[in-house]
Amino acid sequence: MDRRTWLKTTPFIPLATAGLAQVGEPAARPRSDLKKGGRVKLSCNLYSFNGPLRGGQMSLAEVFEFCADLGFDAVDPTGYYFPNYPELPDDSYVYRIKRQAFRLGLDISGTEVRNDFTLPDRERRQAEVALVKKWVGFAARFGAPVLRVFAGKGVTEGHTEEQVNGWVVEALRECADFGAKHGVMIVLQNHADFIQTADQVLRILRLVNSEWLAVNLDIGSFRTGDSYAEVTKVAPHAATWQLKENMFVQGKEQKTDLNRIMRIVREAGYRGYLPLETLGEGDPRVKVPRFLDEVRKALAASA
Repeated sequence: MDRRTWLKTTPFIPLATAGLAQVGEPAARPRSDLKKGGRVKLSCNLYSFNGPLRGGQMSLAEVFEFCADLGFDAVDPTGYYFPNYPELPDDSYVYRIKRQAFRLGLDISGTEVRNDFTLPDRERRQAEVALVKKWVGFAARFGAPVLRVFAGKGVTEGHTEEQVNGWVVEALRECADFGAKHGVMIVLQNHADFIQTADQVLRILRLVNSEWLAVNLDIGSFRTGDSYAEVTKVAPHAATWQLKENMFVQGKEQKTDLNRIMRIVREAGYRGYLPLETLGEGDPRVKVPRFLDEVRKALAASA
């Protein structure tokens, strides 16, 4: 049968059945309806190498090579490890380090900018929004699908939590709208500052109401109550994570139960990168491989 005859005799299939109906999906849609046990990949949050990077013992290029040799799927370099931060690095440098990652077989799972949307002065908050927008452009050129941001330090004297929450929501909405124009998701990190609980995270997501805003789920930054319950509540809204060696349960720091965390990841139907971040004293060239091995074992056990 030739092509013309086939087209005449084959029933027409509406394109909507091919999945185009998803275009209008609601913002911050939980992912629990996705197939459980989806594909996840391991990334290294380069804050793990904060000491050597800040102290000049290692360059970004050397850290990339180290992570590639360990078998990471991706790296997540924080913005202030690039030259001239908070100003943007030269495009020639960006493209060179991007090329290196590609040649090493590494994806760029995300990057980060330091910001504070809880500042009382509106002009200063707008400067923080402008900073995020500038780094959204960087993320797009660098090939980072997400830009991690923060709510801010907290409620200053003379203001209320409700008032500050409004500032944060307004700023995040503007950043998410800008991110949509550049194909970069804004991911809000819970950081034990203004944001203390899962309910605070979810309220901000609901009020911003943008499919270009999601969560960078930092499992080590819920410091009160049952942190595993808090992580479980936020997990369906995570677009990326930060897996840490320790968590806080009822305010007490203890070693992370990685098997439990992986069950939460799977039950949430998460698909994407799981960045690892090691903190505290010790050589990251020792700590990162050890933690990576522990995470790999827990991930394999959850499959």
